[in-house]
Amino acid sequence: MIVNPELMADIRLVNVAKAYQGLSHQIAALNWLQERIPSPLLAEFAELWRADPPVKPQASPTPGVDWLTPCVALVKEFEGCRLKAYPDPGTGGDPWTIGWGSTGPGIGPGTVWTQQQADEAVQQDLREFHHGVLTVLPMAAEWNGNRQAALTSFTYNIGVGALQESTLRRRLISGEDPIVVVRDELPRWNKGGSGVMPGLVRRRAAEVELFCQGSAPAAASPGRVRPGDPFTTRLSAHFTLGEFALGQEARRFTAQHQVDTAAELAAFLERVRAAFGGKPVVITSGYRPPAINRSVGGASASEHLFDAPGVGAVDVCVQGSDITAVQAWCDKEWPYSVGYGAPKGFVHLGIRQGRPRVRWDY
Repeated sequence: MIVNPELMADIRLVNVAKAYQGLSHQIAALNWLQERIPSPLLAEFAELWRADPPVKPQASPTPGVDWLTPCVALVKEFEGCRLKAYPDPGTGGDPWTIGWGSTGPGIGPGTVWTQQQADEAVQQDLREFHHGVLTVLPMAAEWNGNRQAALTSFTYNIGVGALQESTLRRRLISGEDPIVVVRDELPRWNKGGSGVMPGLVRRRAAEVELFCQGSAPAAASPGRVRPGDPFTTRLSAHFTLGEFALGQEARRFTAQHQVDTAAELAAFLERVRAAFGGKPVVITSGYRPPAINRSVGGASASEHLFDAPGVGAVDVCVQGSDITAVQAWCDKEWPYSVGYGAPKGFVHLGIRQGRPRVRWDY
């Protein structure tokens, strides 16, 4: 490594501490520095850091919004508290963690904290990550406390840098429905060094649930589509109410929650359409009332019944596109139910109770 001597006078470790966000390149730089500091000096530095930690700038709270209380509760539920530093479960090494998930300079093998240090650190850390969320997602300042808490917990886990580069951020910035985006995107962040981690699966589900709590019901939204609206009424830019009924009155939705679920599915179908060059997405099967579901041999608990809030399904294909490629893309991008129907000319996209990730062959 070659360093310009003229720049050395401007380098101060206090500025390193201020900029630290747990990003991979920052961790690598600190590890490089740690390898070159004699062990006695490093031990003395760690003791000074623990005994008299520098005061970090507080993030400005959102007036009238209590995001910290639910955020601390959620983080404590999934992080657990350990007063002796431990290695990252995904890497087996850095970043070393202590307390309720705190990382950073001075935390490494042999670091020990008191319970008070851990409790104070997690609140301070969350304030800083909350500030990062508001910086990366300015619209979050207008959200309720549960939404801010959920995204702060999520960012505390993945880092501000990852949030800034995420599809989640790009979709929110573009103006998509935050609930749809969070339900789509958060469950994808469930992997560590050894693949899917059950703890992360549970944490993402809890963050999604918290994000959706306390949100205004969709009925309060102006222009909301109703079951009795004309079939030409659009659920999204390219999908109508009638398409989910295959244009048949016998398949018309009868409950508002069915229309709401169809709107969520339509939002994802817009993404499918865009991914395949704007080619039309054809719904080959949508809502199936019980009698129709029985007549076509559908499963007794078929997602096509739309028989509970947040439950529903469509079978689709994309005109002029390889159905196997469509299936592979949906398998990667849709976090809930995917039925591998490509050999029969369609892909099943669904949501069932609890929103689990499910895959099966037809």
